[in-house]
Amino acid sequence: MNRVTLAIIAFFGTALILYWQVQSKRGEEEVAIDASLRPDYVADNLRSVEYNELGLVNSRVTATHMEHFEEANMTYFTQPIYLVYPDKGQAQWRLQSSQGTLNKKSGKVILEKDVIIDAISPEEPVQTIKTTYLELDLNTMVMTSDRDIYITGSDFMIKGVGLYADLNAQSVQLTSQVEGIYEAK
Repeated sequence: MNRVTLAIIAFFGTALILYWQVQSKRGEEEVAIDASLRPDYVADNLRSVEYNELGLVNSRVTATHMEHFEEANMTYFTQPIYLVYPDKGQAQWRLQSSQGTLNKKSGKVILEKDVIIDAISPEEPVQTIKTTYLELDLNTMVMTSDRDIYITGSDFMIKGVGLYADLNAQSVQLTSQVEGIYEAK
């Protein structure tokens, strides 16, 4: 073998060794990153029921996809639908959105994107509440939002910014810029 052939073999051999080292380091980094980002539990077509300390149903949730991260105590939902059961024990509100997050430690649910809250009973004066962001404390059954809110009933429509709703006390308040339309029948 002449010098040119040996130089070519040495060049390609060195390139192959360097390529292998870079790929093995990259693979180690990906494994370390992926392990920390991987959820502890994953569920599709989830149906779950949560009970309070008295053994009564506190809430029901369904979702097309769920990922739970045990260390962070966080659960992420896709297309969640919550049925909440205030003190009286009957489901009164159905909450749905495109995305949701549950912090199990604090009992707080955050719903984002296309949030719709529907009354279960057709006799409720408030039938639908729409917004883009909502927080619900499952312990106190208080809903809050700082975004635009649209409320409709059988013969009225109200819009405003900010929401405070106590589901146990059955009260809903818009916090600012409130405008309403009432249609007499």
